[in-house]
Amino acid sequence: MPRAKGERRLEILKALAHMLEAPRWEKITTAALAARLDVSEAALYRHFASKAQMFEGLIEFIESSVFTLANKITADEADGRKQADQLVEMLLAFAEKNPGMVRVMTGDALVGEHERLQARMNQFFDRFEATLKQALRAAADGDAAAHAATLLRYAIGALHQFAKSGFARRPTEGYAAQRAFLAA
Repeated sequence: MPRAKGERRLEILKALAHMLEAPRWEKITTAALAARLDVSEAALYRHFASKAQMFEGLIEFIESSVFTLANKITADEADGRKQADQLVEMLLAFAEKNPGMVRVMTGDALVGEHERLQARMNQFFDRFEATLKQALRAAADGDAAAHAATLLRYAIGALHQFAKSGFARRPTEGYAAQRAFLAA
């Protein structure tokens, strides 16, 4: 039975994400990815022009998933402080459910890859911070920009700790208790 258009492409991205979940991360080669999928490297390049395009596919998944959920939170919750809290919690939960994506989000998987990939992840975090800032401005937070920056730095730190612990220290661990300090 022939594959639906895009099905193999999705399989490649899933395999790449799964390989990024290995606690002892090493640079992923197209040869290793092809071997995991039991295809030739040429087969990978029929779906992606480069490994950078594969990482762009993962970044698109991150952006789409996180901002779809962020839009739902901002639409469903009127209180800006609660929005900000839910946004951070959602980002941490997304990371926990997608540990391979955390390596992309923190930039670990992008070392040695095209610099535009890291720039795109930086834009993702800038956009997330702007979403936090907008929520906090709606709450008439005294210094919404500083508060949003604090929340973002906390979240990024939790993502790094998750990755550096070999995915043992869950990013949502302790957030319920820590949110009071972040709200102060």
